[in-house]
Amino acid sequence: MNFFRKYFVHLALGLVGIAALAYVLPVLFSSEEKKVIFQETEIKAPEIEFTREAELSIFKNGNLLKKIDVEFADTPEETSLGLMYRKGMDENQGMLFIFPEEEMRSFYMKNTEFPLDIIYLDAQKQVVSIAKRAKPYDETSLPSEKPAMYVLEINGGLSDKWGIEAGDTITFEKIR
Repeated sequence: MNFFRKYFVHLALGLVGIAALAYVLPVLFSSEEKKVIFQETEIKAPEIEFTREAELSIFKNGNLLKKIDVEFADTPEETSLGLMYRKGMDENQGMLFIFPEEEMRSFYMKNTEFPLDIIYLDAQKQVVSIAKRAKPYDETSLPSEKPAMYVLEINGGLSDKWGIEAGDTITFEKIR
C-alpha cells in the first residue's frame, strides 16, 4: 500500500509539472509580438491669439487701399513660427515679418491651416511680388521675385479682392 501511495504522489506531481510546462513553454517561445495597448488621449494646445501690434496701411499710387491690424514677426522665434498652428485670421488682420536686411526670401505653408497671400516688400516698403492663395500645409517653396525686407501675410484671396499688386506700398505705425 505504501508503494501505491508513493507511486500515486509521484505520478500526480509529474502530471502537474507537465501541465505547468505545457502552459509556460508556448508563452516563452512564441514568435508573435507582444502587443501593448495604450489609451489614446488627445492633447489640445491652447489656441494662439492674434496680438495687435500695429496698424498697417496699403497704398496704390498714394491712395489708401486698405487699413489692417498686424502682428509682428521680428524675432527668429516669431519668424520661424509665423502663422503656423493657428485656425485663421479675421479679414482685417495680417502678420508682418520684419527682417534686418533686404535679400531674396522664400516662405512655405508647413503647419499653416488656412490659405494665405504672401506679399513680399523691399526696404522702401514697396510690393515686389505676391504668392497668391498659398495652399495650407504645402511645403513647396514660394520665393520672392526680387529682394525683400518685409513680408506681409494676409488671408488668401484678399490681395485680389483689394487690388494689391507689385508697385503698391505700405506704411505701418506701432501701437505697443
